[in-house]
Amino acid sequence: MSATESIQNSEAREPAFGFWRRSYAMLVKEFIQLRRDRVSFAMIIMLPVMQLTLFGYAINTTPRNLPTAVLTQEDSDLGRSILKAMENTAYFHFVREVHTVEEFDELLQSGKVLFGVEIPRGFERAVRRGDRPALLVAADATDPVASGSALGALGPLVQSALAHDLHVGDPPDMPFEIRAHARYNPAADSRLNIVPGLVGTILTMTMLIFTALSVTREIERGTMESLLSMPIKPVEVMFGKIIPYVLVGFIQATLIIAIGILLFGVPVLGSLTLLALLTTLFITTNLSIGYTFSTIVQNQLQAMQLSMMFFLPSILLSGFMFPFAGMPVWAQYIGEGLPLTHFVRIVRAIMLKGAAMQNLQYDTAALVALMLFAMTIAVTRFRRTLD
Repeated sequence: MSATESIQNSEAREPAFGFWRRSYAMLVKEFIQLRRDRVSFAMIIMLPVMQLTLFGYAINTTPRNLPTAVLTQEDSDLGRSILKAMENTAYFHFVREVHTVEEFDELLQSGKVLFGVEIPRGFERAVRRGDRPALLVAADATDPVASGSALGALGPLVQSALAHDLHVGDPPDMPFEIRAHARYNPAADSRLNIVPGLVGTILTMTMLIFTALSVTREIERGTMESLLSMPIKPVEVMFGKIIPYVLVGFIQATLIIAIGILLFGVPVLGSLTLLALLTTLFITTNLSIGYTFSTIVQNQLQAMQLSMMFFLPSILLSGFMFPFAGMPVWAQYIGEGLPLTHFVRIVRAIMLKGAAMQNLQYDTAALVALMLFAMTIAVTRFRRTLD
């Protein structure tokens, strides 16, 4: 046997349990690497916990205690009994009492209430005379899930609750008519609810990921060191990273809205200029948050994970998929801290209700505050990186 063949035979001989030893070594290496990657390890724990918590406690497809306003044009015992009976159904929670039709309409248009009840003048006297007057219940139907169940249960529940007060026979006959008016989406078309919300949902996902990956990509490639050596300030770096994606997001929003109008017949009753301005504000807010994420993570995988960690509660707690008013109070507080919550209200109000700026002041101010907060954190953390 030649020397070459001897060497080849020795190399061909596997040591005992060689395969399992090498596999075990790789296994140990991966666990050590996972332990060092604390962000990824936290995502492994937090994502299932978050999903179980949100779906188990926060999501409710049959919302209760929906904010309701009442327009009372007379103060009568029957009117108070009707309002009490409605509140006892657990669907309605009276939060405002108004005295003019203008206030009544403004509350519905701004989204401060989901229902409005109008008790007309001379209502009780007409009931006593047997004239069968009408009780008007106006509903904000931009979210058909939130309004549909309440309107469907309204008649039988009120009739049952007032049976003893009105003494109208057995079985009781309703001595007045409940005239329900579903505003802004009377046909309860789900497309009118989903398409405007998709504008904010898609922008949230893409803007967060684009910006977070943009900065971490430079860190991984080593080009960030060259950038830091230049005479440039942290604010200038941030604006240079954000502004191009503002244009990208605006193109995306225009495309989604155009498809919604042309293919699905979604109306735009409000100002397109106002919609464009507030969409730009929303895009900038999400880009600022994505930039903040890029200052926290060390690589693109972590950036993607953190973006999805933020996107999950955004889509579930914003009112896009499930009625916001039906969530528990703690979930609503979390939702108010998410930009998508405010933009969903804005885009639905402008497109379906024809809302103006005076109707959207709260949500606009919330977006501005969230944008400034995220920018402050991003610049502060980036300055620490420079130091």
